[in-house]
Amino acid sequence: METTKKPTTKVIVSSDEAGNVIIPSPNNKEWGCIRVIQNRMTTDENGFVRRVNLSALRPGLIEDLKCFGYEKGQVIEGKIIFKESLTPFDKKNPDRDLKVAGETGITCVQDGAPIYRKNFYTEDEKAIDVTCAHTNKEEIKAAFAALKASSAKL
Repeated sequence: METTKKPTTKVIVSSDEAGNVIIPSPNNKEWGCIRVIQNRMTTDENGFVRRVNLSALRPGLIEDLKCFGYEKGQVIEGKIIFKESLTPFDKKNPDRDLKVAGETGITCVQDGAPIYRKNFYTEDEKAIDVTCAHTNKEEIKAAFAALKASSAKL
């Protein structure tokens, strides 16, 4: 009998490969971010329950981020949620947050409009995910089937 690991539901402070909790912006050394991670349960639009690993960035001024005093592996209160939208989150680089269907490379759309998806950290543990139903399910199913068929031939 195979066992599965229970989701942690805790938000954990992460670090870069060098162990730094605060990661400076490559464009402006006054700004940076802290990455937080969480393994939790979600339910998709079809009612399927899934365990997912989520991560989010907490951006801010380096001096302000230092005030948290976070350490790698520290557990903090809160939750990571995802939000989907038909409006880009980043106006300068709208393609940054496109919702893509796995390895297919196909962008999820709703009635022809691309869906954008981004993760956010919130201290509100009752916050909920916001989803947009995609209307190109058949295209995505066909692409997954093609991927499965091509990997079976290898």
